[in-house]
Parts: sequence; structure tokens; C-alpha cells
Amino acid sequence: MMSVRTAFARTASMVRGSRALATVTPGQGICMKTPVPGPETHRLMEELKPQGGMGGAVAFFNDYVASQGSYLVDADGNRMLDMFMQISSLPLGYNHPSLQACMSDPLMGPFAHSRAALGMMPPKELPGLLNESFLKIAPKGMTRVQPMLCGSSANENVFKSVFFRKRAQQRAQQGLTATEFTEEELDSCMLNQAPGCANDLSIMSFSGGFHGRTLGALTCTHSKTVHKIDVPAFDWPTAPFPRLRYPLEENQVFNEAEEARCLEEVRNIFQQRKEEGRDVAGMIVEPVLSEGGDLHASKWFFHGLQKACKDYDAAFIVDEVQTGVCASGHMWAHEAWGLEESPDIVTFSKKALLGGYFYKDEYQPAQGYRIFNTWMGDATKILFFRAVLETIEKESLHDLVKCVGAELLTILDNAAKTYPDYICNVRGVGSIIAFDCVTPAHRDNFAAAMRNNGVFVGTNGTQSIRFRPALNFSLDHVVEFEGVFHKTLTQLSTI
Repeated sequence: MMSVRTAFARTASMVRGSRALATVTPGQGICMKTPVPGPETHRLMEELKPQGGMGGAVAFFNDYVASQGSYLVDADGNRMLDMFMQISSLPLGYNHPSLQACMSDPLMGPFAHSRAALGMMPPKELPGLLNESFLKIAPKGMTRVQPMLCGSSANENVFKSVFFRKRAQQRAQQGLTATEFTEEELDSCMLNQAPGCANDLSIMSFSGGFHGRTLGALTCTHSKTVHKIDVPAFDWPTAPFPRLRYPLEENQVFNEAEEARCLEEVRNIFQQRKEEGRDVAGMIVEPVLSEGGDLHASKWFFHGLQKACKDYDAAFIVDEVQTGVCASGHMWAHEAWGLEESPDIVTFSKKALLGGYFYKDEYQPAQGYRIFNTWMGDATKILFFRAVLETIEKESLHDLVKCVGAELLTILDNAAKTYPDYICNVRGVGSIIAFDCVTPAHRDNFAAAMRNNGVFVGTNGTQSIRFRPALNFSLDHVVEFEGVFHKTLTQLSTI
């Protein structure tokens, strides 16, 4: 029986074979004028330095007015095919007509210049807007959503919700309500001391995972040392995540043993902490560990994680900040696991255009102000996201993502046979695609050469290249990518 990937690859190849060249909007297409970064970017970098430098990691400056669709224009006028999309956060590329049309919505102006404190005085339209956007695509069995500013703030507040729920359970065992706090608890919490701020609860996370750079999220982040060095962390456990070998069909025995090893260690951590009286209140995991190098696991591994959480009464938190909103071919990547019951909490951001999380009823705090900040999201972004969902449905972008992803994987698989130093361990789901280079230097050289030839790709892990194109990245764009891809490989192989 033909696999889904093979079927989509065959369809894509037929479409692609019907034309010799990619057809793109007139006035677009790759057009390179200088190396990247170019002279204007260098000038702007010098101007930015005394202002703080935006953290010191600026790669180049962009012209967001000139950028269109899947093409990014930089400050030097270079037009690149963007396969990274602002770290996976633009669902429809640059200046999409449906989002431009939102600017004429009569709510946009008031929402923008009278930005509401949504947790205290939300606009009267908010319940309807949430029904038409986020709740319309809520994971199975979930009826609650909490907007937030970004993925980090979503995860931080999820951790709090998980701890609130665990403490409420402990009080219930004593015949108390969730908010019957003792005077000792109230006094000690203001001094960062027990019992009000006891440190006997934790969140389990995974090696290679990334969940943000704020303090709680950073404790759960294990992808790059530069994120964590010098910053105090909570005493929360880190579990191993499977390091699969590729191709999957040739390494089934090893990979099954690797996943079993990791699941056993997860249970060991749960049990050890329980015996020590330091319960793991929740576990957070990405469907694809993106910043850590696009690490994948089988659906059976994730079934095992959920089962372990149930056995130890811990929240099963799925971080879909980078994998959500159709990037995998499903609205939410965890849908491919076929879970009998949804996760307890699903966080989002990136292609959702703002942060937030879906959650089950038991994670609703028992009193106000416990999950709160000034804005708790941005109502203008909900207007935009409603338009994104309408476009996904109207243009069948679920299917396009699967078709494009299959074609890109086929191109990479074929290139790996000829250029194994630059293309190996090809992996992906939907348009969430990555491969490894043989060394970090090979990876960095490849990414720089691709950029100078007009295709902007992402990097992650120690030696991985990743693709995060827009949902409407087309087969025409695939053809244009393939030309630059082979040109770059040919150039590098002669050095």
C-alpha cells in the first residue's frame, strides 16, 4: 500500500513536472544584489549598537514593506525565498491580502490604540472573537482557552495553573477548599519561603527541549547553553528524549529500544520524586523538539508519556508553540498521535500570532488574579488570526502543507545520496523539516551559502538545518528552492 508521504510526493512530482520553471508573482522571485549581510545592514548594525543592539544577535535588517508572500526583502534590497518565516511565526508569509484586509475592520483601530487589559476590562466582542478563532480549533475535548502575550508567558502561566491544581488536591485531602490558605502560608509566601512558597513541586522536561527564556520556562529549556548559563534554575528534573537513527525503516529495533529506555527513565524520575515527597506536578514536551535539533519520536512514545502522567497524577502539557496551526499537516501536531484523550494543556504561539493555551476544566484557577497580567494577549491579533483560519480553510492549506512537505523530503532524500556531508538524517512531518550536516562548520557554511544564493533557512541543534515555511509555500516555491539548493551543494562540493 502506498504511504501517505509517497502519495503526496507523487502528486507533487506530477504537478512539478508539468512546468519547467517556477511561476511566481511578477516582480517577485529571488533577486540578490549583495552578500548577506550587505553594506546597508552593516551600517544599521553600527547605528543600533549604542542603542543596545537588540540583544546582539541581529543577522540582517529587513524591509517589511517590500517583503511579499514567501519573499523576504532585506535592507540592501536582496529578495530571498524565506523558508524560516520569522522563526516559524508567519502563517501566510508577508503582507498577505487577507491580513491586509483586517486593517479596515472597524474594530482594528480601537483595539490597537485603546489596547485593553483583557483580564480586567475586555472588549465586549471578546467572547464572540474567541469562539470564531481559537475555540473553533480547540484540541479535542477542550473548551477553555487563555490568551497570553507569547509562548514563554503561556508556559509560565501553565506551570502556575498546574501547581494551583496540585495544591488544591492536597487541600481537598485535608477537607479544605482550594483557597483556604493558612496564615503561615500567606505570610511565608511574601518572603519566598515555605510553606507558602514550598519547593516540593516540579515540572518535568526533556533534554533538547525549548520552552522559553523566562525563568520557569528556562528551567525547562535544554537546547543551547547560551540560553541558560549564569541564570539560576529551579530544581526540576530533566528526562532523556529519544535520539532516533535514520532512516527510520532501517533502524526500527534500535529506535524502539531507545524510546523504551527513555520511557523507563521518565517513570524512574516520577517514582523517585514521589518517594522523596517532591511530586512532579506536570510534564511538558514538544511534538518535535525544535530548537534542540528537530528531535522526533513515535506516537507510541507520546502515548507512553501520557500514560506515565496519568499513573502519577501529573499534568500532560504539550507545547505546540512551534508545531501548531497546520505546520505538521494537522491543526495540532499531537493529533497525529491518536490519543484516546487529549492532553491536559496545549500551549501555542508563533503561527497563532499571539501566545496562549487550551486547558481542561480542572486547571481553571479557583479565584481571580492568579492567572493575570496587564494585557493577557492582544485583541488585534485575534482579528488577524480569525482571518488566518478562514484562509487555511478556503485554500485547503492542510493539504498543501502535506504535499509540499513530501516533495521537500524527496528532494532532500535524493540529495543525501550524493552529498552525505551536507545532507543526512532527513526527517520531518508536514513542512516541519530538518536534516543534519556532518559537522557544525558544514552546517554554518551551507546556511550562509544558501542565504547568499537567495534562500533563507533556519538552523538548530548543533549541526542541523530546519525549514519552517509559510503554510501557503507552494510547489512553485519548491521548484525555485530546488534550483538554489543544488547550486549551493555544487558550489560547496568543489571547495
